[in-house]
Amino acid sequence: MIPRLGEAIRRDKVYKQRPGAYAILREGDDLLVTVQLAETPDIQLPGGGLDPGESPLPALHREIREETGWKVRIDRRLGAFRRFTFMPEYDLWAEKLCHIYLGQPTLRVGDPIEEEHIAIFLPLPEAEKKLGNAGDRFFVGRLRNCI
Repeated sequence: MIPRLGEAIRRDKVYKQRPGAYAILREGDDLLVTVQLAETPDIQLPGGGLDPGESPLPALHREIREETGWKVRIDRRLGAFRRFTFMPEYDLWAEKLCHIYLGQPTLRVGDPIEEEHIAIFLPLPEAEKKLGNAGDRFFVGRLRNCI
């Protein structure tokens, strides 16, 4: 069973399923994260939704490049969680199925090409505290407890 982490399910909303792939990208003791700029900036693991017919790993590489400007090496899948949330950029209530992977940034090829995103490195403990959703924090904390 895939755990639900984060916000409670709102019975008054209809959720659309939205699978996605996200990565914990370690460089030494730091993590590469993305900051999505908005009224309230949100620190996130890089990644995002799968396009129709797209598999998780190609989607992950595409999303990381768009959000961070980095190429990466993906080492392994860590697990998954479900998250029920409102996505204002799509005006959508979503049941997100988030596949989490572990990898490393390998080459910075440019700036993020996705609007309102910047890429930063944060020390692992700081990233765990500042990540904007419970699922991201859970997987980073689990990784931190294993190293």
